[in-house]
Amino acid sequence: MTSPISDLFTNTIIITPTALLVLTTILTVLWFLFKRSPQPPLPPGPRGLPIVGNLPFLDADLHTYFTTIAQKHGPIFKLKLGSKLTVVVNSPSLAREILKDQDINFSNRDVPLTGRAATYGGLDIVWLPYGSEWRILRKLCVIKLLSRKTLDSFYELRRKEVRERTRFLYQQSQEKSAVNVGDQLFLTMMNLTMNMLWGGSVKAENMESVGADFKGVISEMIRLLGEPNVSDFFPWLARFDLQGLVKQMRVCAHELDAIFDGAIEQMQKLGRKDDDKCKDFLQHLMKLKDQEVNSETPITVNHVKGVLTDMVVAGTDTATNTIEFAMAELISNPKLMKRAQQELDEVVGKENIVEESHITELPYILAIMKETLRLHPTIPLLVPHRPAETAVVGGYAIPKDTKVFINVWSIQRDPNVWENPTEFRPERFLDNQSCDFTGTDYSFLPFGSGRRICAGVALAERMVLYTLATLLHSFDWKILEGCVLDLEERFGIVLKLKTPLVALPVPRLSDSNLYQ
Repeated sequence: MTSPISDLFTNTIIITPTALLVLTTILTVLWFLFKRSPQPPLPPGPRGLPIVGNLPFLDADLHTYFTTIAQKHGPIFKLKLGSKLTVVVNSPSLAREILKDQDINFSNRDVPLTGRAATYGGLDIVWLPYGSEWRILRKLCVIKLLSRKTLDSFYELRRKEVRERTRFLYQQSQEKSAVNVGDQLFLTMMNLTMNMLWGGSVKAENMESVGADFKGVISEMIRLLGEPNVSDFFPWLARFDLQGLVKQMRVCAHELDAIFDGAIEQMQKLGRKDDDKCKDFLQHLMKLKDQEVNSETPITVNHVKGVLTDMVVAGTDTATNTIEFAMAELISNPKLMKRAQQELDEVVGKENIVEESHITELPYILAIMKETLRLHPTIPLLVPHRPAETAVVGGYAIPKDTKVFINVWSIQRDPNVWENPTEFRPERFLDNQSCDFTGTDYSFLPFGSGRRICAGVALAERMVLYTLATLLHSFDWKILEGCVLDLEERFGIVLKLKTPLVALPVPRLSDSNLYQ
């Protein structure tokens, strides 16, 4: 005999198997919808092959190749380069998400093996991971080493080298001899950088021999840094160094280390006192090292050498190529060159030479530098970022440790932002003088933005503007008859002219003594 209560449960509710199955299915779906955490998809992108991914399809000019892919797959896309996932961003709004909204998470770098070999295991500002060690090193460099006061104190070193190159160009002009502009600029920037690094520490009679060694090593290091390394795409192959790039870089790094050691030894022989004024970057860095010896994160000699290496590479090739592109654009646009020279004649006059103090009165020269870096950014993909944790950008997931490129070459030619984007027109920056090098306008990022913005912006600005103004003020420039000016770019660690600029300097100052 059953109780009334048991009858209530057994007789009044009858559920068929079909209804039970439907109910279970609905509840399961609802549980998944409400309980699971949604995972955004990876960005879209072209299909690759097994193992090698998209590597076989890469074009040598990555900046234009990435721009073409973005036209098909959108402003953010993924590639599989060997075993590494790579994401490329091609719009100002997405660049802002990475460089401002999620700046800290994206403040690490994806360090190439040759870069690590060149900088004492990555003990420099460019490659150090974001953390206390990097923050201290950058703070010391920006506040002490690259401050306005320190840069002002090195003006005579910069002036001496620029005047020396002007004398050489004048001699060439008297012989009606054309010059390889890039080669001359490289020598100027190399000597200028070397003088600022240790011009006050190395004896004058030793500078020439140091300079010869220095030039060869730096040229080779820059070449190696621009070479694609299969070990970066397949880290498990790193131990074999199949292309020998790391081995070659270690040879260069050893030679550069010997140059640094020689300069440090000579500096120590000078017996500087603590209250002595520092005469070059090396003295500043060694003084900072001694001051930080008891801190929680001490600065070592290898940190000093790593920073010097950064300055060597950034201070030579990047400035050289910016000025060479500017000169090529102006030579191909005579009206623009004439306008620049007219400004120089009004401010400086043909009876004087350009000094750095004139630069603030030369807005058109600054506009030329900005327009050059817009159209031909020195590092077109910036130094790659690497998120410390999985992030979401533009609605897509970017997994932890993904290599992230920001295609500033594409961003700075975006027709939605820039009118006639492929036209070289410095006037656009006279109309928009608020667009500067600080990285706060995400449509113009030649030096990057956020915590990892280039530390040497102020130095680069001085070197480029002073040298460019001097070249334009001192000479007219002409292409030899029968020669064609080619503005096509070549991708590498920095963007270069595919065909070197060769031009004839023609003196334009009123007195030949101004070239002495």
